[in-house]
Amino acid sequence: MTLAHDIAGDGPCVILLHSSVCDRRMWNPQWELLVDAGFRVIRPDFRGFGETPAPTAGYDEARDIRDLLDVHGIERAALVGSSFGGRAAQEFAARWPSRATRLVLLCPATRLLEPTDDLRAFDAAEDALLEAGDIDGAVDLNVRTWVGPAADDSTRDSVTRMQRRAFEVQLAAPDVAADRGDFDLRQVSAPTLIISGAHDLDGMQRVAEFLTERIPGAVHRRLDWAGHLPSVEDPARLSPLLLEVLREPAST
Repeated sequence: MTLAHDIAGDGPCVILLHSSVCDRRMWNPQWELLVDAGFRVIRPDFRGFGETPAPTAGYDEARDIRDLLDVHGIERAALVGSSFGGRAAQEFAARWPSRATRLVLLCPATRLLEPTDDLRAFDAAEDALLEAGDIDGAVDLNVRTWVGPAADDSTRDSVTRMQRRAFEVQLAAPDVAADRGDFDLRQVSAPTLIISGAHDLDGMQRVAEFLTERIPGAVHRRLDWAGHLPSVEDPARLSPLLLEVLREPAST
């Protein structure tokens, strides 16, 4: 199955990978900016988000990224991943290092660390609300937890719609286990920038530190104004930084 996606522009490829709180619409503030800057830009919806159906068999997000690039005959790309998308991006870059020209990981998740107490508490609260059938409460919990103080009401409304859509798609589908491949972060060869937000949960900031220690040559930048979703919370501050990084010479 090919992920639902948008593609536009010419030049070096950049693939934008969304958070699990959102879908590909989260990149609206960066989409035209990157296309106009001379990049070929792809933004997919992962399985169970936006316009991509939930999985019906074992799935692997990194392999889905590889397959999407193959569909368009794209051998190499820069990967920009937010949270869950950052997790998929790091796995892709570790498993197929020659295909990643650059990594920008925005408040990334990872499969390689046990969750901290604050992340476990969030998961437990979300599970309890969903088991009680309180979708509104689960959506509100996600928006309150993951959208930082720099965001305006319009942004919070947008994230609310995207999170609700994810719950609608996923809760209507059977529970299917992932079938993800193993990976070794030491294999990542792409220049890597890891961004964390000062207002994010402590557990996510620990992930940023962990990945910076494990990915060869990775650079960590902490944004004092950001929560968990800086690309939507304040695009005017995040987008120029993203553009600056992507314009640096690509990995060879």
